[in-house]
Amino acid sequence: MKFVGHSSKAICASAMLLVGAGSAFAQELNLYTSREPGLVEPLLEAFTASSGVKVNTIFLKDGLAERVASEGESSPADILMAVDVGNLADLAEKGLTQPVDSEILTAAVPENLRDPGNEWFALSIRARVVYAATDLDLDALTYEDLADPKWKGKICIRSGQHPYNTGLISAFLSHHGSEETEQWLNGIKANLARKAGGGDRDGAKDILGGICDIAVANSYYVGLMRSGKGGDEQRAWGDAIKVILPTFADGGTHVNISGAALAKHAPNKDEAVKLLEFLVSDEAQKIYGEANFEYPVKPGAAIDPIVASFGELSVDPAPLTEIVTHRKEASELVDKVGFDN
Repeated sequence: MKFVGHSSKAICASAMLLVGAGSAFAQELNLYTSREPGLVEPLLEAFTASSGVKVNTIFLKDGLAERVASEGESSPADILMAVDVGNLADLAEKGLTQPVDSEILTAAVPENLRDPGNEWFALSIRARVVYAATDLDLDALTYEDLADPKWKGKICIRSGQHPYNTGLISAFLSHHGSEETEQWLNGIKANLARKAGGGDRDGAKDILGGICDIAVANSYYVGLMRSGKGGDEQRAWGDAIKVILPTFADGGTHVNISGAALAKHAPNKDEAVKLLEFLVSDEAQKIYGEANFEYPVKPGAAIDPIVASFGELSVDPAPLTEIVTHRKEASELVDKVGFDN
């Protein structure tokens, strides 16, 4: 497996290498990914060990769609892997992907977590949850509850313009429409213990510090904190909170995804489909959970014990393809209510 960093010289050199590899070796494929190398490498090593197919990989921190578009029909990319449904939807909308006809993929990935035309598939899930102080008398709540005045001065959250939050706001729009969503955002803003900002782990840190009682954050950070991967200080943050899996009043828990698509001009299509199918196998789904404490997308696949301790996840049934259409409006509402001010 070859992992190439995101520098202009490396990209030019690697593109030439991959073009050669794609035409010379039947048992190779080329992966473009915006996922961190440390999270992807264990999956690719397991795939190569089981299939004998070598994976040449280019890591692109950003600009994945632009890169593939600029390469056109000569692009060596076989698989395009990204985090956030908006990025995957962009790839499909720009005509950079192609549908995959695979019973393995459609059986493993729930319909609401893949493109209707099978242009992309979710591979792992992260839930937008609530961290709560361990001594707080709270076992359940809805996303709608976050605007309740009883939480005035008690909520921490990162910027409303961060994709994690615009995704949640987009889901709220899908359930409730513009007027109610604007009221909800105003309600949460009024309940903030501090200015919206920082990262998700800062919510846990500020709960430990007594700044807030609850925080809106992603599920996988809890595993990163409690496991000690972030050091002893972050372990203390993770131990200071309990996790609530909120739901919409008329739905389930909002999730975002990592996922992948078959590139439009994939030169190694058969090998690429094998990799996609491997990534929804029990083996790969377990690796996803161990590497980054994500939920498996495949129903019934193994879940890391830390993540399992949160309780049963009931994923909101609203299709991600519908939610993503509200991203622009969500961003506009954040600015309209001055959420980050």
